[in-house]
Amino acid sequence: MQEDSAVPAPPSGDDHRGPYGRLLLLLAKWFAYAGGLVFIALVLMSVVSIVGRKLFGAPVPGDVELLQLSSAFASATFFAYCHLMHGDVKVDFFTANMTSGRRLILDSIGSLLVGLLGALLAWRTAAGAISLKEAGETSAILELPVWLAQALMVPSFVLLALAGFYMCWHPWTRGGETS
Repeated sequence: MQEDSAVPAPPSGDDHRGPYGRLLLLLAKWFAYAGGLVFIALVLMSVVSIVGRKLFGAPVPGDVELLQLSSAFASATFFAYCHLMHGDVKVDFFTANMTSGRRLILDSIGSLLVGLLGALLAWRTAAGAISLKEAGETSAILELPVWLAQALMVPSFVLLALAGFYMCWHPWTRGGETS
């Protein structure tokens, strides 16, 4: 069978995303890597603390505080990458028999809502961090500033908002193809 030279080959890898989409995906990957490293460090700290507590009666001081403060930040780092890679939970039962055009509309609306939610979370998390900083709230044992952990989540929520808005807009620029 001879290839039709008028039909372009589909782009390989992430080429179909364009420069903005590739940059967004790269940032999202690095945020996710950072979150993964934080979780690995938390697991290691927890193992050291548990072993220290059981064998030597000496846990890591403030281990639960560090776990609480760090896990919220680390969890937030995965959201944008998940959305860009279509890793969100979707209920396909209702859309399985729809045309691709209708699914595209619903996916775009869903991504718009993700973008709006990311922006709302970024705004309210930043406002909460500012409020905590002004109040001077610290953790009980290590006396770490609580606002810092909350402020570290803001960039992840901004990235989530950008990912949502990008995924809402981008398929329409490609003639209805999802990426």
